[in-house]
Amino acid sequence: MVVNETKKALIAMSGGVDSSVAAMLMVKNGFDCMGCTMRLYENDMIGEDLFGTCCSLKDTEDARQVCERIGIPYNIYHYEIQFQDKVIEPFVCSYERGETPNPCIRCNKYLKFDILYEKAKELGYDNIVTGHYARIEEKDGHFYLKKAKDLSKDQSYVLYDLTEEQLRHTYFPLGELTKVEAREIADENGFVTSHKKDSQDICFVPDGDYAGMIKRYRNKEYPKGNFVDLEGNVLGTHDGIINYTIGQRRGLGIPADRRLYVKRIDSDRNEVILADDEDLFEKELLVRDFNWITGNAPEGEFRCQAKIRYRHKEQPATVTILPEGKAKIVFDEPQRAITPGQSAVLYDGDTVLGGGIICL
Repeated sequence: MVVNETKKALIAMSGGVDSSVAAMLMVKNGFDCMGCTMRLYENDMIGEDLFGTCCSLKDTEDARQVCERIGIPYNIYHYEIQFQDKVIEPFVCSYERGETPNPCIRCNKYLKFDILYEKAKELGYDNIVTGHYARIEEKDGHFYLKKAKDLSKDQSYVLYDLTEEQLRHTYFPLGELTKVEAREIADENGFVTSHKKDSQDICFVPDGDYAGMIKRYRNKEYPKGNFVDLEGNVLGTHDGIINYTIGQRRGLGIPADRRLYVKRIDSDRNEVILADDEDLFEKELLVRDFNWITGNAPEGEFRCQAKIRYRHKEQPATVTILPEGKAKIVFDEPQRAITPGQSAVLYDGDTVLGGGIICL
């Protein structure tokens, strides 16, 4: 990354090692930078102690110290209302419909690369910078989202909802680095974040208890209902559909002569359908709210690779474009536990074409 003239960049800083290194690399490459932390929620919103999450006082102090060390200003911007409206409320509603959402995708789309970019423009900054492991390639005047060099840390899946115009004003400085290299850079520069552990959970559910967070957020208990098999026979009683996801085996709490898994969740009937493992494999799915990064959907039918969850390896598939922002994906081989609410993301090699929400 070479800069011929001074450009200005607003760095989204979580208080972790990745965004710290991203900020330092931008300064090193001649950018006029400001670091900032987005304050997204208060603990009374989710019923949790914020210590140890990306909105904790410790993390904001760590981000501030890194900015002081590399000589750039730092600010905290409050977006609690926007985060509740665009991320938390849709997350809860999705679980209530029997889906399993990925809130990081909505946070990237609406907060980091929409609202924060508008703040950057207001402040006179040209670009947004984050510590995501992904790459942006410019070719023939167009901008493409590509996988990171470190495939074990690649985050292109959660960035599929960006547009080419957003990519035009975004930098991912860690895209060409491995995680080990990023930590080495942080250590060499004496950053307080250099040995911090990576966050493994959704930021507003730091203990991983999604159902507990939803109950506190709604201030309600969810009604019990029936576990049923594929023929509709009642197998037992579940504790509320928000406690389950497709493919789940543990925590069902019913006696059975074999291992059973969640096959489907019927929110209208308040039923959780259980089945054998082999019944979880399917080849076909429907996707809604599709975003094509170039803004233009291919015509008709085409071949690519598709990925149905963050830790899923993309698989060869045929995609058919449908009206109203929908698409049908048919895999060459059946895939396990295709889950409504998750995202299906399409790739052409290491380039992200776009993606949408699985609705089956």
